[in-house]
Formats: sequence, structure tokens, C-alpha cells
Amino acid sequence: MKYKNLGKTDLKVSVLGFGGIPVQRINGEETKKVLLKAEELGINFIDSARGYSVSEEYIGEAIIGRRQKWILATKSMVKDKEAMARDIEISLKNFRTDYIDLYQLHNIRTVEELERVLREDGAYAALLEAKALGKIKHIGITSHSLDLLKVAIEVDKFETIMYPYNIIENQGEELFKRAKELNIGVIAMKPLAGGALENGDLALRYILKNENVTTAIPGMATIDEVIINAESAMKQETFSHMDMERASKIAGELGETFCRRCGYCAPCPQKIDIPTMFVFSSYKERYNLAQWAEERYSSMAFRAKDCTQCGTCEKKCPYDLPIRSMMLKVRQTFNE
Repeated sequence: MKYKNLGKTDLKVSVLGFGGIPVQRINGEETKKVLLKAEELGINFIDSARGYSVSEEYIGEAIIGRRQKWILATKSMVKDKEAMARDIEISLKNFRTDYIDLYQLHNIRTVEELERVLREDGAYAALLEAKALGKIKHIGITSHSLDLLKVAIEVDKFETIMYPYNIIENQGEELFKRAKELNIGVIAMKPLAGGALENGDLALRYILKNENVTTAIPGMATIDEVIINAESAMKQETFSHMDMERASKIAGELGETFCRRCGYCAPCPQKIDIPTMFVFSSYKERYNLAQWAEERYSSMAFRAKDCTQCGTCEKKCPYDLPIRSMMLKVRQTFNE
């Protein structure tokens, strides 16, 4: 396994990390077996989140007695100081540890949200206080907005960024280049495009050939997935011209109906968070997380069923996606 410095942190992480979303669909004992295999194959970076239901707890139970073997990362979507302080304590308890290596502000969407979390009473202040106490070691930020991260990396407050990167979603390459210039670690999420990419070997080698990416974090819930992904990571330098042609063909075929969550379709006249509709649909269809996806989808005030097929979103989509028909498919997925 190859390792890289995670930006300006003192952490040396495996180029293949362990994405903690899918462990929600297994149990604690199976999670332990999967993580033991990952450790055996040289993986040392785990990413989870407060929003991944039992993920932190399963991982914490799995690494009892082996905490020193792992670099733990997690994240929270809360925006204010009090809520973030509370979430940090919950994460520490769940992981059964007295420190977390990387805590990330999760899914910051706009400059307004960034300004909010950076205020005196914002979530970032809680992270700074926890860092001063040794409860967390480093601070990062995640987003699906390229424009937001372009701003965030220049404020000199974050040691890592997390952004989607895969065969279809490669719009972040210039961002990654700039992040490396600033010595900010780059964590590539959604390496298999939310399960849309079937050739995992090609997908991982495509990502890891990019020298500006520090680590990729595919979700893994079985020993076989760990073995296959580790094998791909260990041959990352074998990406050929023929492989690139194959990747380009896949991107062309899938990109016609694949939402990059850029947010340019907003605002919807019916107040629907269009990209999130597609995310929850993907989790139900491809991640085998039906209950988790349905609970979050049903909690949305405005959903696909509220779409009037006006087409305003399609006029603004830079990728010319057939959003109206895609929304109808979401309704079918959730039986609306």
C-alpha cells in the first residue's frame, strides 16, 4: 500500500481509505472482520460521519485495542458552536477514543453557510476549542460545491478538503491542484459515483493516478470489497492510454443522466432540493440502504412528488441533464 502526507497535517494516510457509509447495512461483528482485513492490507484511514446512523459506533467497537493502527476522520453537518461541541462528544463516545484525528465541517453548500460556521458562535469555533483540548487533531471541510471549496481553501482555516471525484465527476481537478499548492489534503469521495460505476478497478486507478489526490474513500462492507479495492490501489500506476479511453467512454454514456450536485439548477420554484433527491434515490437503489434513504427522503419538506415539470432547472443545468424525467424516476423509486 502506498501512503501520502495528508496536506499540512502530520498524518500519513493510505491512498485507499475506508468509507464508513455501507457498514450501516451490516453489524458490529462483521464490521470488525472487514476492518481487520483492511488493516492487514495496509489501509489506515477511516472516514465516517455523525449522519451515518450506527457507522461511528460499529467502527469504534471494531477498533477496540487497535486504535493506534488507525487515522480516524468523521464529520458533522451542524452549523453552530453548541451543536458542534455536542457532536464532537458523541463521536468520541461512539469511537471509544479520547481523540479524533480529523473532524470535518460536512456538506457546506454556500459562501453564506461558510461565513455562518466561521462566526464566533459557529461550528468552527467548537472545533478550535476541541483541538486546543486535544480532542481533535485537525480540521477539514467537505462540500459538493466546487465554487464553495474554491473560496474555502483560500481562507487558511482548513487542512483538508473532501469533494467528489470519479470517472464522471472530474470537474474538481483544478481545485485539487490549487489545494496541493496550498498543502491542503485532498480526500476523494464518491469514487464509484455513488455506485453508478461498475468497474471499480478502473475507477480507483483513474482517481489515484492524479498526484494531487491524497486518498480515495470507497465505501466497503465486505472483505471481498476490501481485497478488490486494495489490489486496485496497489497497482495505481498502471493506468494506460487504453484505460483512459475506456474511462472516457463510460463518462460519456453515464454523464447524460448523472447529477454532479453542482447546485446550478437552484432555486427550484417548488423549493425542491433537486440534487438531494437524486442522492437519496442513489442510496436506495445502489447502496442497499433503503430504510436509511427512505427516512431521510421522507423528512424533506419538498420532494420529487412536488415537481410540476416546469423545466426551469433544465435551462440552468450546465450538463444538460433531463432533470424532469429524472425526477419522475425518483418518484418511482420512492413509490410516490
